[in-house]
Amino acid sequence: MNLFPLMQKRTAESGPIRVGVIGAGKFASMFLTQAVNSDNIHVVGVADINVPKAKGALERTGWPAERYSAATLDEAVRTGGTAVIDSSDALITHPAVEVILEITGNPLVGTYHAVTAIDNGKHVVMVNVEADCMVGPILQRRAQAAGVIYTMAYGDQPALICEMVDWCRTVGFTPVAAGKGTKYLPEYNYSTPDTVWNYYGFSDEQLASGDYNPKMFNSFLDGTKSAIEMAAVANGTGLIPQDEGLNFTPAGVDDLSTLIIPKADGGTLSRSGTVEIVSSLNRDGSDVFRDLRWGVYVTFEAQTDYAVQCFAEYGVKTDPSGRFGELYRPYHMIGLELGVSIAAAVLRNEATGAPTGFRGDVVTTAKKDLKAGETLDGEGGYTVFGKLAPAATSLAVNALPLGLAHGAKLIRDVPKDRTVSWDDVELDETQFAVQIRRQLEAEFRAEHAALAG
Repeated sequence: MNLFPLMQKRTAESGPIRVGVIGAGKFASMFLTQAVNSDNIHVVGVADINVPKAKGALERTGWPAERYSAATLDEAVRTGGTAVIDSSDALITHPAVEVILEITGNPLVGTYHAVTAIDNGKHVVMVNVEADCMVGPILQRRAQAAGVIYTMAYGDQPALICEMVDWCRTVGFTPVAAGKGTKYLPEYNYSTPDTVWNYYGFSDEQLASGDYNPKMFNSFLDGTKSAIEMAAVANGTGLIPQDEGLNFTPAGVDDLSTLIIPKADGGTLSRSGTVEIVSSLNRDGSDVFRDLRWGVYVTFEAQTDYAVQCFAEYGVKTDPSGRFGELYRPYHMIGLELGVSIAAAVLRNEATGAPTGFRGDVVTTAKKDLKAGETLDGEGGYTVFGKLAPAATSLAVNALPLGLAHGAKLIRDVPKDRTVSWDDVELDETQFAVQIRRQLEAEFRAEHAALAG
């Protein structure tokens, strides 16, 4: 509750927190428009393979040109300006940078950036949930051993959900389910970059702004991004995905405590202590009343009859039994809120959510009948989508994690809706991200086996 005074104290004593940004897309733009007026954060550099795009992001978000005219990182440190460069390695290894924001969205390069930053003694704010859900538990262990913080990005939904689950447990409630809202119909699983804008209804003017990537937005629509974020939440909280993954139950904010509870108690969940997405659309395509499309929630259970009585006395929205309650936040502001993670990591040595185990995974699933010889195009593409599964199930079926699906060549046919396994594809085992993922699977196979034994 006192982060801002801590930031002011830090700035007065030793200058603002020095940050490096990798990736200059929409999320980064939202952070940059906050940072331009912050006396307590110094963006030393922005690294992107497309330097003109990065400069365009700074211009669009309110940065005067002279603020990002530094030719080098050393000059930026000396003058208090910002360098725009194409080398992420230069940013990661620069001694003045304290925190790396990994915002590329690419799980392969994100894994490399995170490991390299950790090995160089930097805190890592992992906006790249795609990499986090694929190898995050290993990255967190590596960061802990190095004495730095590896953290989810506050403002993005996974961190906000983890915060709600932590609140539940801290005050003595049992979390039943946690998750977020989204726009979803079953047919969306098979959407492609060619159909995505029809589903969203964006105008030509919006699309011309440069902030809208069709594959990325298709991953929001086809269920992949939801699976990625709920895997991250499961790994960060200890909640276990349902065996069937996500149901995308249509539910408004008035219905959470009635619907998002176990089936045995009149709800829709196949287990308690899980993650779930609620859809803002009914299955007939009509709008859910008072939907939670932009927000996050947790449902929880009272442990005593007196707590049930207190729910009634203080207007807590509950199920008919009065025992299950709900709390929700109607929207999130993604990159606009990222300063909380930066300040918490540097000033409190705390993460705003981080993996504590491997409990959820995103398995590669065929969008259509796939033939041997085809090359998969990964998240948001034409060939596959991501589906949430318990980590134990993913390991048991040798599922290919979605983060490694881009560029993987099929060596045998895979029918529509079937999980793609490691055995179905040809992958370069020398790839850095593949090696880190293999390490995760080896470590957690042993841990899951020990628990089962």
